[in-house]
Amino acid sequence: MEERSRKSAIPFGVSMMDVYRNKAVYKLIILFTALLIGAISLVYTNFLVEKLKEREKTLIDLYAKSLEYLANASLDENVNFISSEIIEVNTSIPVILTGEDQVPLGPGNSRNIFFPKNASEEKKMEILLDELELMKSENEPIPVVAFGITQYIFYRNSDLLYQLRWYPYIQLSVIAVIAFGAYYLFSVSRRAEQNRVWVGLAKETAHQLGTPLSSLIAWLEYFKEKDKYKGDPVFVELEKDVNRLNVVTQRFSNIGSVPAIQKEDILEATEKMVAYLEKRVSNKIDFEVLSSLPANTVIDLNRSLFQWVIENICKNSVDAIEGAGKISLHLSAIDKDSIAVDITDTGKGIPKSQIPQLFRPGYSSKKRGWGLGLTLAKRIIEEYHGGKIIVKSSQIGKGTTFRIILPS
Repeated sequence: MEERSRKSAIPFGVSMMDVYRNKAVYKLIILFTALLIGAISLVYTNFLVEKLKEREKTLIDLYAKSLEYLANASLDENVNFISSEIIEVNTSIPVILTGEDQVPLGPGNSRNIFFPKNASEEKKMEILLDELELMKSENEPIPVVAFGITQYIFYRNSDLLYQLRWYPYIQLSVIAVIAFGAYYLFSVSRRAEQNRVWVGLAKETAHQLGTPLSSLIAWLEYFKEKDKYKGDPVFVELEKDVNRLNVVTQRFSNIGSVPAIQKEDILEATEKMVAYLEKRVSNKIDFEVLSSLPANTVIDLNRSLFQWVIENICKNSVDAIEGAGKISLHLSAIDKDSIAVDITDTGKGIPKSQIPQLFRPGYSSKKRGWGLGLTLAKRIIEEYHGGKIIVKSSQIGKGTTFRIILPS
């Protein structure tokens, strides 16, 4: 029973991991669905707008025929119902009656046109002329013939029609703003939660390393007093590794707190890190450090964390080379305010599709690994040093260049 439940749990875990790895695809699916819903809403609303527009056209045609009938009716005909049931009920569609020269016949021959209170006749005519230009751009006039004289009725779409036409755009805009706000808050919250987990894990790791490291340091001091160990190359390397453990512990301890930044010689800090790595990676890897900076160039730096970044990138480069190859580090000034550290390898290169994911937590192209190295490197450079880290270039089969940009 336990074995069966264990097996049934595996596909669920795999599917959840697939969802996480393919989250960009799912985001596109959600975006496409939202766009499809929006498109359907727009099409249907436009359909309703056209139907309402046709209905308003029919009403104005009836309105025009009613005016024409009233104008031509004899005095003894009872036409009050036409005025009250057809003409007076138009309370939404703006209408202007003009003469044969298509000039408004006056405010009294218009309907549903807003005039400011206490407006003069000249002001009202000015408003009518402005409205008339708008009406001409929207709809063809309807002729009204009375006693052989042709007059014209101009009209424009009702406010309801305008509102209905713009409603889906407003609706989609509001939904987009809410969705963006929710996504932003979710991202911030998720990032903050991830940071808390990483900080807690880092500090706990530093705490757990602290006790055995203190013991190792004490043993080293003990051995230093023994003459037979002085100058022993094994002991010298052992001391380096213990000091290295101490540096790693300090690094983990610094995560989540503001690290101490001070003036450091960037070339010297880089060379020391490379010298340490050279003895601890394959002897098939050649390292090279070049600099076009002035001698003894110092910048604001946390040496321990900066060297951690160099180490992470170089180790990734070693994994990418998979055999014999070369890693070159070149320090140069971009401008008077920035310094670049380019780390170039002769490895297998990175596919363009993977580059945007490199600095995301959990992403790793290796079978083993947590996918946090470059994420932490990005945080160290950008948040602690105010710099930037990017993939400057990469070619499949030729290699990759990472660029670290730091304020000088």
